[in-house]
Amino acid sequence: MPSTPISRKAFVTAAAGSLAAVGLGASAVAPAQAAGPIVVKKVKDLTGPGLTTAYRMEATDLGIPARTPDGRTLYVFGDTFEQAHVGGGWWRSPVALWSNTTDLASGVTWSGAVGGAAAEQLWAYEHNNAVFSTVLPSDVITIGNSMYLHVMVNKGLGNVVWTEIWRSDDSGAHWVHTGAKFASDLHGGLFQLLTWGLGNDGYVYIYSTGFQRDKPIIMHRVKSQDIANPAAYQPWGYAAGSWGWGNPPTPILNGKFGEMSLRPLGGKWILTWFCSDDDNWRIDGIIMDSPTSNLYTAKRRTLINHADWGSEDDSHVAQLYGGYVIPGSTLDDLHLSVSQWNTSANWPYRVMQFRVKGFGSS
Repeated sequence: MPSTPISRKAFVTAAAGSLAAVGLGASAVAPAQAAGPIVVKKVKDLTGPGLTTAYRMEATDLGIPARTPDGRTLYVFGDTFEQAHVGGGWWRSPVALWSNTTDLASGVTWSGAVGGAAAEQLWAYEHNNAVFSTVLPSDVITIGNSMYLHVMVNKGLGNVVWTEIWRSDDSGAHWVHTGAKFASDLHGGLFQLLTWGLGNDGYVYIYSTGFQRDKPIIMHRVKSQDIANPAAYQPWGYAAGSWGWGNPPTPILNGKFGEMSLRPLGGKWILTWFCSDDDNWRIDGIIMDSPTSNLYTAKRRTLINHADWGSEDDSHVAQLYGGYVIPGSTLDDLHLSVSQWNTSANWPYRVMQFRVKGFGSS
């Protein structure tokens, strides 16, 4: 991202409204369902001065986590700067930190950075080159002994040039390009920002949307061994009166979707995401039986709400986004990595850990 401030409202609302859908996707996005109480608590800041200074990354965002093949947790971050403000020297993206934390309630701590003493960019490229400005992570997944990272190649925030998949065979220490590359206008621009989870049937299920925070979600699946083969991705769509694999992709949930986190959890599946409907910025969650469940009738709750600066509390956060499920979570004790960016002052620009208790039973 550029070193000058960017209006978050402009980013959220700049592009066209969400696409019309067919079948289940024809309705407006469902409101959060009334249910029993949940308890939300901010556990701690995960990045910032004194927390990630040693890795020369005081300003960063996202922190997308996945369990590594060797049992640690890897957190992948987006645009990262050495000093505690956006544009504060040594611009890198993506970067990653490892954690050995098993007691999430006590707060995630760091055990090391990919690259050595300082958090190095996961692969070499120059920012603001003639073709693109930065590369932002979308989601990371572990399959067997390999990790796969989907990234968006951007020329300016929200302007995706293409997306691609990288692979690590040493728990995130080194990354190679898989050769998988996706056009930015694939499926009408709804295959830019994605999240994925590995099912017990051998398929990786993918929810995707645009990277403009104004579009609905579509779904694909791919056999885990074919994750780096774009031709093997099967869309899920509504045609001839029914839903099925291989039909042209149909939105499975309408709304304005940003960063998403789809994970199998506790015998169910969970989706958490940044929601910007009607500028009511928040992080929502859905618990479903399977990725193909009707998302309009699945259990849905707002987990963290937006607040104005100076009016924050544990469940209300100013200029929040992200909201990724941290490994070790359960449905009733859910931990999320949540980002915050004050786009007027360019600080705070950080990742935080939040705990949501009772979602599974509410």
